Amino acid sequence: MPGRPSLKIFAFIVLTFAAQAQAAQPWTFDNNTRYLAMGDSLTAGQGATPVTQGYAYQLYEQGFYDSMPNTSFANVAIPGATSLHVLNSQVPSVTQSGFSPQIITMTVGGNDLLTILNGGDPNVVLTAFGGNLAAILVQLCTQLPATTRLYVGNLYVIQNFPVPTDQIVNAFNQVVTNVVGQLNTSVCSGRVKVADLFAQFSGRQGGLLLINRNGAGQFEVHPSNAGHRAVAQAFMAAR
Repeated sequence: MPGRPSLKIFAFIVLTFAAQAQAAQPWTFDNNTRYLAMGDSLTAGQGATPVTQGYAYQLYEQGFYDSMPNTSFANVAIPGATSLHVLNSQVPSVTQSGFSPQIITMTVGGNDLLTILNGGDPNVVLTAFGGNLAAILVQLCTQLPATTRLYVGNLYVIQNFPVPTDQIVNAFNQVVTNVVGQLNTSVCSGRVKVADLFAQFSGRQGGLLLINRNGAGQFEVHPSNAGHRAVAQAFMAAR
């Protein structure tokens, strides 16, 4: 009857297997690029089928910021989130999580706009949005020093919407441009970029928004799968 293998042989086998496994491992978590998506339903992937075809997931899967095996991805976006919700809920969660993202993408403002369409005072809503957006970016820039790139999407105009939105969308987008410009010269030091969804969707909405499809609800303003690809392209172009 053969004897048991010696402890030296057993240790050699274990160490050899561990070395082979490490060599075959396609990623190392410690060195991963950390990508965080935050904001509203657009970032959450609403409108895409499945939601993992949303723009943020596409950026991750396509390895735009780093190869997918070398990217740690988190999405904290919530459908229906206003700028105030992002400021009071998502920002504390992100800054206190320890995740320390190097890249952040965010969409916010669409639900603030809806409060105007529901009767809110435009001046009050726009002023509050500007203050909230500034506070969001200040906290992200100051409390997340590892974040080297932070992308904010502006709003697109919705064709065939029951209420004209061109003027108010332009006002929101001007607020985004002004806030980002001011903070890039101070606490954010040029780290914030605007992803121009407005330009990406202008004049080419056929099939990009669910509202423009036959049988869609008149208030279905979210992008289709093709629309989320267009949103992803806007974020890519902002790089």
